[in-house]
Amino acid sequence: MSILINKETRVVCQGITGKAGEFHSKNCLDYGTKLVCGVTPGKGGQQTLGVPVYDTVAEAVEQQGVDASMVFVPPPFTGDAILEAVDAGIKTIVAITEGVPVVDMVRVYDRLQNTDCGSRNGGSQSGGCTANPKSQIPNLKSKVRLIGPNCPGVITADECKMGIMPGYIHKKGNVGVISRSGTLTYEVVWQLSEVGLGQTTCVGLGGDPIVGTSFIDLLKLFKEDDETEAVIMIGEIGGSAEEEAAAYVKEHFNKPVAAFIAGRTAPPGKRMGHAGAIISGGKGTAAEKIAALEDAGIEVAQSPADMGAAIQRALAGAK
Repeated sequence: MSILINKETRVVCQGITGKAGEFHSKNCLDYGTKLVCGVTPGKGGQQTLGVPVYDTVAEAVEQQGVDASMVFVPPPFTGDAILEAVDAGIKTIVAITEGVPVVDMVRVYDRLQNTDCGSRNGGSQSGGCTANPKSQIPNLKSKVRLIGPNCPGVITADECKMGIMPGYIHKKGNVGVISRSGTLTYEVVWQLSEVGLGQTTCVGLGGDPIVGTSFIDLLKLFKEDDETEAVIMIGEIGGSAEEEAAAYVKEHFNKPVAAFIAGRTAPPGKRMGHAGAIISGGKGTAAEKIAALEDAGIEVAQSPADMGAAIQRALAGAK
């Protein structure tokens, strides 16, 4: 079992003929991902890495039956690329691109809130998407799952990789990983693998102020995944996502959870790393987040080096 993607997922790369898109598509193929085609407007009919290239995502869906898209297009065009995938009926979209204009993500986010997208064969004949203005809860009415932008991607160990993560550090196992940080994602996965704790699915949420999927969205999926026995969350200062996740874990999540909050020494008002990692108005501090996590019974790692041990403690405490 896994969440979001597995060995049967059929992937298209939007922007496959670009330098980054081609490089990381090759790595995904080498990992075993069923990356069956790419999309670059104006280059339809070509082949790259042994797979066909189409002008539009709609063509890729029609010709190859793809159900997931990996987005590697330049920042000014990422918002439109995401919406093109939505219109084509793609249900899982992983946007790797960083530097996407916030105003574009506001438009995408609003569309995802107000869209009810079924499968390619469901809903309207134009792709299965119809406006649903009554839906105000992100990712509840919408069956589209957007990961990112500005994220390392998603990987289900030994099955499917969509993104830029180093595949060799991931080992099949029973721990789910959710992270706002790219580099710390790799660090926690390495630590887990080193202590003999493999992973089910690892998801990088993205570090921008507006991203498509939250901690809670993924906790709900991991809760229903029988193979996932525990979850580790990597958070950062800024915003309230970690506090909201802690409240959800306290009330609804019955599996062991560990966490780490990056940015403990960051001064208020100073942007540290990601665009979303900024403390403002006295909110979003590391201390507030850690207090909320501990109140929910979550095992909090004291440093990046303690992340693997923290999930071990969480598992031991649940026995």
